[in-house]
Amino acid sequence: MNSQPTGHGRPPLEVADAPITSVVFDLDGVLVNSFAVMREAFTLAYAEVVGEGEPPFEEYNRHLGRYFPDIMRIMGLPLEMEAPFVRESYRLAHRVEMFDGVPELLSELRDRGLGLAVATGKSGPRARSLLEGLGILPLFDIVLGSDEVARPKPAPDIVLKAMEVLGARPERTVMVGDAVTDLASARGAGVTAVAALWGETEEEALLAAEPDVVLREPAELLSLCPVVAVP
Repeated sequence: MNSQPTGHGRPPLEVADAPITSVVFDLDGVLVNSFAVMREAFTLAYAEVVGEGEPPFEEYNRHLGRYFPDIMRIMGLPLEMEAPFVRESYRLAHRVEMFDGVPELLSELRDRGLGLAVATGKSGPRARSLLEGLGILPLFDIVLGSDEVARPKPAPDIVLKAMEVLGARPERTVMVGDAVTDLASARGAGVTAVAALWGETEEEALLAAEPDVVLREPAELLSLCPVVAVP
């Protein structure tokens, strides 16, 4: 599946020889727009644990896709920030919305017979709670959080575990993410790395990571995912 990324949303992936049967999605920035909620939760957690000063949310944002404790270690911030961050994230979850076109995309992929998974930097319970509140949890075969694998992204473990549950083959699987860590995890698992540019991602950094496919709208994914043939 050799292809070149494109900045124009034109999926160049050739799927004739190995049609895609499974899709693994990142959550934040791909399925849901949670940036405002994350910013507020991070700001409150920083004030509660660190105290005064400007919360370094922009730096935090550059590490999205990773597990929260790992981000704290990278940034040199107290791990004690996790508890208030998670508390506030649950409290504000009702404000998180799906990106336009995502419900229709997921429904169509299910109708076409594809296996669907979520592999997120969030904890599994928090991700499943959020998706349940949005009414789309039943559309996924498995929702995995970074606390449910030995090594979170950018390691491939979470994608490999999703494929194991789906019974998926790497050459017939795509991973859709909005962060460099997502692309690294996809490549480590041997699946096609798809960059999603409809959120608040750092486009330049994502394109510099040379994704296999670049998509600018959720519906563009459908061109990679024909109806799955029943054996």
